[in-house]
Amino acid sequence: MAPGPVEAALRARRDAGGKSLVVYVTGGLGDDWTDTLRAVADAGADAVEVGIPFSDPVMDGPTIQAANDRALASGATPAGILDGLRGLDAGAPLAVMTYYNIAFRMGLERFAASLADAGVSGCILPDLPLEETGPWAEAADAAGVETILLAAPTGEDDRLRRVCERSRGFVYGVGLLGVTGVRDELAASASVIAARLKQVTDLPVLVGVGVGTPAQAVEASAAGDGVVVGSAVVQRMVDGAGPAGVAELVAGFRAALDVG
Repeated sequence: MAPGPVEAALRARRDAGGKSLVVYVTGGLGDDWTDTLRAVADAGADAVEVGIPFSDPVMDGPTIQAANDRALASGATPAGILDGLRGLDAGAPLAVMTYYNIAFRMGLERFAASLADAGVSGCILPDLPLEETGPWAEAADAAGVETILLAAPTGEDDRLRRVCERSRGFVYGVGLLGVTGVRDELAASASVIAARLKQVTDLPVLVGVGVGTPAQAVEASAAGDGVVVGSAVVQRMVDGAGPAGVAELVAGFRAALDVG
């Protein structure tokens, strides 16, 4: 299968000798969330991960939970967020992150087709176990949507290999045991999971969860191909920094990764 837009962008960064930056923004958070998305891409994100808010985001910590609650209270819906993305000249490939209930409730084929119709290239469903991924992955493949799977630091070697074989776009190495959020220090497990994944796949390997500062991004990307940054960015959105304020933060991550 030929690489999709997310994988192609991350491979291009790697082939040029750089480290990739994927940035998470909460869809529906504020009237200017699509402007924030474009600003993030302009500031140097190789791909943008759009969170579709869900009432019980089990992978996410207080910051993204608060952002979800605020977006839902303002009327955000999966269909509305996809409508906001449809026809958007984002400037970078888009992936969505949400929870399996939303895909299941809409119907897997319909959800996958809706993503593709909205110009979304990839999808992350963090609460969908590897063993139950088949039906969704088949629907996503048929629609041309890259199924991005997470790899936990507790995974055995054989399981990590199977995660990599089924993943498209990139492999999302989970940097620590716990929920998303900014920490004072990068967990040692972040570098370990990146190194383990690099041994078993040629897909781009990015580390996320617990990567909250440019220095931590540099450290986390040393053994892999880049990082996913979420809570630090969403906190700026929650604080009302606006597209320019969020872009300033992202530009700092981009500059740090480029210097290495």
